[in-house]
Amino acid sequence: MFAPRLSPWLLAVSLTLAAPLAMADSGPIDGCAKGSADLGFWTRLAQSYQRHLFTGDVPAATPDPNAPFDAEAAGHRADLPAPPVSNPPWPYAVWNEGGTNLIGYENRYGNALTDAIYCGPHGKSWYDSRVTLYGWLQPGGNISTSNLGFNKITGTGGNYPAAYSYQPNTVQLDQAAFYVERTPDEIQRDHADWGFRVALLYGSDYKYTFSNGILSNQYTRYERLYGFDPVMYYLDFYFPNFFEGENLRIGRYISIPDIEAQLAPNNITYSHSLLYTYDPYTQHGIVSTTMLDKNWKVQLEVSAGNDIAPTDKGLRQFTPAACVIYTTDSGNDALYPCMNGLNSQKFGWNNVQHAVLTWYHKFDEHWHIDTEAWYMWQKDTPNILNPQGAAILAAMFPPPEYNIGAPSGAQCSNPGAVTCTSHEWAFVNYVNYTVGPHDIVTWRSDYFDDATGQRTGFKGRFVEFDLGYTHWVGDALELRPEARYERQVSAPNAAITGFAYDNPCYVPALTGVSTCTYTSGGRSLSFPQNGGKRSQAMFAMDAVFHF
Repeated sequence: MFAPRLSPWLLAVSLTLAAPLAMADSGPIDGCAKGSADLGFWTRLAQSYQRHLFTGDVPAATPDPNAPFDAEAAGHRADLPAPPVSNPPWPYAVWNEGGTNLIGYENRYGNALTDAIYCGPHGKSWYDSRVTLYGWLQPGGNISTSNLGFNKITGTGGNYPAAYSYQPNTVQLDQAAFYVERTPDEIQRDHADWGFRVALLYGSDYKYTFSNGILSNQYTRYERLYGFDPVMYYLDFYFPNFFEGENLRIGRYISIPDIEAQLAPNNITYSHSLLYTYDPYTQHGIVSTTMLDKNWKVQLEVSAGNDIAPTDKGLRQFTPAACVIYTTDSGNDALYPCMNGLNSQKFGWNNVQHAVLTWYHKFDEHWHIDTEAWYMWQKDTPNILNPQGAAILAAMFPPPEYNIGAPSGAQCSNPGAVTCTSHEWAFVNYVNYTVGPHDIVTWRSDYFDDATGQRTGFKGRFVEFDLGYTHWVGDALELRPEARYERQVSAPNAAITGFAYDNPCYVPALTGVSTCTYTSGGRSLSFPQNGGKRSQAMFAMDAVFHF
């Protein structure tokens, strides 16, 4: 398994400092203002932000149908369809494919910071190197009908299971992210190429991104509000003549399927669906993505498992995965079935077996939908309704260690069973409308059946609806207000003495119940409830400032 030995943040700093020193005084790239190379960096950056924030749209020139195809100008190979949507205002231009660069499309990211660099004295050398530096700051907040703080020991309270705004009625720094990357040129088919990414994240969202064993004590031991996570570090290798193109990724990367991702600009809305919140986040491993032809791609992966350090000999598992991606000739439809990991299936740190399907469809220039469904399971999951099962869980993950969705036990149908197979399934659909070049509206419908309570701690079914709106100021600032409603539509009625996890303790909780008791490994904790309701409403908003 891949186990990085070089500190990723040290690598990022060294690349940032060393790259300009190694580059020749090549002058700025074409299109920069006259004399830009003579200006200081901060002056160039201020001018760049003036353009990215306040300059109006420039009408595109009408293409000459008789002119030869220019892949660089088009941003894609001639045999592939044009991107179906625009980024911005959407977080993608081509339908999401995890664990790879988009073969045949330009993957390089541009923003105000890169423009300031490209218009400097080393601009052409920076551009030709394909090394980019970028990131964002994302403050956010919410107003909620829930009013209790989240309790890490019991895994209850707050806005939970909503994510990532799990604390009600607060404002916080969700993410401060910094990327150093080189994207391989995967439009051309003349030569092999390579790339890398180091993505560093700080903020309250770190508790959803960390892998156990990689700075995880910030949350599992110290319960820090803000933390740091090197959320991605990987190498990419591009082989243009292996079938129609091959991308090989080695390192730590975002889990391969899913409409959503942890990083703020990669999502349509501020908050996340329940479907996304409780499936795998990141993996350490190797992903091969092969374009067989313009319609078909195949992905094969080997990893150490979900959200686990590859150096953890006790919890890591050899985990293969396989996916198929089918895209129509028009590019308006994409189907992405995936078996995202299948190993011993035994209960462990987030060791869910994840069968998933995503579908993207574009109706016209304004409307498109993104749809995803999955089924997950683990075998031999400790039964917290049985004292022996609860003791097994406590021995594997000693209190007060708690990670949202990962080491919870099951509430088995047979209370006398020590273990059982935990399982859950979910469905989400985004209905998306493009208002204009700076504005979008989306409606999310989300259904989640936590059949054994292993993911949320609350056995039952949930629905969630979200109306989101995004407005871009230029292409450097996005504002994302949303209104969200969720409800626990069913929960078991049976009561077992000493255990209240079988009760609908989703906050707000049972009518007339003032306390709820959590019992595990011989330890019992009680905590107050919140008014006896089964539903929650929330208004939330963030701002993503790109640099």
